[in-house]
Amino acid sequence: MRGEREGSELVNVAVLGVGRIGRMHAENLAWRVPGARLVAIADIDRGAAEECAARLGGPSAGVRVAADAGEVVADRAIDAVVIATSTDTHAPLIEECARAGKHIFCEKPIDHDLERIDGALASVEAAGVSLQIGFNRRFDPNFRYLRDRISAGAIGDLHILRITSRDPAPPPLAYVRSSGGIFLDMTIHDFDMARYLTGSEVDIVHAVGAVRVDPEIGEIGDYDTAVITLVMRNGALVTIDNSRRAIYGYDQRIEAFGSGGMLWAENQTGRRTGMADAAGLHSPRPLDFFLERYSESFVAELRDFVSAVATGSAPPLGPVDARAPVVIALAATRSARTGDTLRL
Repeated sequence: MRGEREGSELVNVAVLGVGRIGRMHAENLAWRVPGARLVAIADIDRGAAEECAARLGGPSAGVRVAADAGEVVADRAIDAVVIATSTDTHAPLIEECARAGKHIFCEKPIDHDLERIDGALASVEAAGVSLQIGFNRRFDPNFRYLRDRISAGAIGDLHILRITSRDPAPPPLAYVRSSGGIFLDMTIHDFDMARYLTGSEVDIVHAVGAVRVDPEIGEIGDYDTAVITLVMRNGALVTIDNSRRAIYGYDQRIEAFGSGGMLWAENQTGRRTGMADAAGLHSPRPLDFFLERYSESFVAELRDFVSAVATGSAPPLGPVDARAPVVIALAATRSARTGDTLRL
């Protein structure tokens, strides 16, 4: 990995792909990430890239629209690249950026195929650049608090970890077809959280999938409802439940139970208020979607990435963290289809 940068020199960053996630990353880099200087964006839809650049101030703010990813890779003034393109482009773009000496932040997953993931990781290692994968939930202050307290032994030995992750509505069918399935698209975040919170790797996987929300999701070979059980190498048991539709909002809760007590993280709501009347207790709905629920964690993950580039230190998520959740997701997919319990 390249050494520490001099003084207060800014890290020049480019964003590849300015769809929903990429546009948010570009805005955060431009306005909310100290030490970063957004210098270029590129997208196969040039109109979308130009619109995003204009919103961020355009050339007068130092943000230009690159013709394509190749122009970004060839620009020696660019230190780091944020990859927010479609999943099938992640691995080749990582390899190109690594060969050009760029540090890389890439949205999850690198690929759905372990061989292609390993090829991308080998390119990163050979080039000596840093790679961070966008598992943003690790940077949520509530979940980080749980991790810190579990690690400190606040609840003794961890026995059971329960993770609930439910979307307010299913994604479009066109997205589901190319997503790799619920375990690679949705549950992969929960697999990463299981490793993060338990401080252990997964030993055993058993998954059950069902179609309880939209029959068309089942017709294309996927599930919209799932329950997964993991046995961690340190003995902790993890249960994860997923649904593509929770009518009351974006449901994100975690409970950790141990020999000395219990920790939990509740849903985030738009207001911290409540009401009690003769009909019962009433509180606001959870936030509507992940961009709202995890807005601060998206900023925090880029702050840590830019800091790692600036100081020459290792990013908070490394190659193992990029690969392991995909391995678990592939095992869960197989388990759900065959009924087998798999040992990793």
